[in-house]
Amino acid sequence: MTLLTEKKPDASNEYNRMKTRIHERLLEVLDLSLIDTLDAVSLKQQIRRIVERILEEEPNAMPLNMQERERLFDEIGHEVLGLGPIEPLMQDPTVSDILVNTHRQVYVEKRGKLELTDVRFKDDAHLRKIIDRIVSAVGRRVDESCPMVDARLADGSRVNAIIPPLAIDGPILSIRRFSVDPLEIDDLIVLKSLIPEIGELLRAIVKARLNVLISGGTGTGKTTLLNVLSRFVPEDERIVTIEDSAELQLKQAHVVRLETKPPNIEGKGETTQRDLVKNSLRMRPDRIIVGEVRGAEVLDMLQAMNTGHDGSLTTIHANNPRDALLRLETLVAMGGLNIPNEAVRRYVSSAIDVIVHIARLADGSRKVVSIQEISGMEGNVITMSEVFFFEQTSLDKEGKVKGRFRATGVVPKFVERFKSLSLDIPYSIFDSSTAFEV
Repeated sequence: MTLLTEKKPDASNEYNRMKTRIHERLLEVLDLSLIDTLDAVSLKQQIRRIVERILEEEPNAMPLNMQERERLFDEIGHEVLGLGPIEPLMQDPTVSDILVNTHRQVYVEKRGKLELTDVRFKDDAHLRKIIDRIVSAVGRRVDESCPMVDARLADGSRVNAIIPPLAIDGPILSIRRFSVDPLEIDDLIVLKSLIPEIGELLRAIVKARLNVLISGGTGTGKTTLLNVLSRFVPEDERIVTIEDSAELQLKQAHVVRLETKPPNIEGKGETTQRDLVKNSLRMRPDRIIVGEVRGAEVLDMLQAMNTGHDGSLTTIHANNPRDALLRLETLVAMGGLNIPNEAVRRYVSSAIDVIVHIARLADGSRKVVSIQEISGMEGNVITMSEVFFFEQTSLDKEGKVKGRFRATGVVPKFVERFKSLSLDIPYSIFDSSTAFEV
């Protein structure tokens, strides 16, 4: 005898429909002016009381146990005050990237690996509403006339959104998260991104006012390393930061933060990084930190480095240190100035003192894989001397990278500058016979 069971309705869909009704009713009842006047705790309590009342008045409310009611309160709170379905991901300290591929699919990166989550948006309109909330908070917009936008969250996390017609399947949202408590050099040592000896060398490089270029691919940790190096800038110096979207989290007191501005709806009023770099030279900076050079501003940055603004820091996308120099040349050429290649190379070799290259390895870990000193020109070629490098030896049973940091035996010329500034870096760290296993 076969028992026939009645098919239950989709409880998840019923729950989502109820949540949508309650949310819409909440927005009608809630005094939106409270959002700017009440603290977060009081506002959450107010929202909870209103939701409880609406839930009691809801004629078609599905029965909920205590755990489900708490979930409902949290999710509606996230819709009003946060980023909707992805708000719990924003609260998870292990999540470094949140990648929303239309309303149906959300990936996260944890410990360098991508994972598919069960988080979903109701529809594309729901996702667009969250995107609009993010970009409008920093005075930017995204619509059919401007379907791509870079923005940032209050905690400094980097946001990119792209919508139809450029995104064929629906809105795409990418969030590169930054820790509320920024990483320090000791954290990078614990994570085995570098060793204490390299940490001390980088500290001395910044204190000695050498111009540093941090290179690496996407997601390798260039901005994180730039943040860490900025900690070594003395408190009595005036720092000007220039970024497309403000991400740097400097802890010094005397910091001026500048951010680019996109064109308005008429295509006017744009302020580029190049404009900001030029303007920063009139602001009496001791240090200029450019979040990333990616356009014509590279020439102005090099000019600043060559005209007395020592100790400048910036990052660039590149696969290795040599490619970083080639990309600098290419970006100068893209500026439209008819400068001979040899003149550009001499300018680059004179401006940049040190290249620090960082990479993401097979297990998702990030490591400083090369530190190079720019030593000058030989003929028409910029010469570099590698000081430290990381050598991968194997993968363990868990897929973790095993390897060693080693010095090449080359004592960089800038060590003489360390001596003149009483920066004590022992010559022994440059001994090539010593390997630091990690």
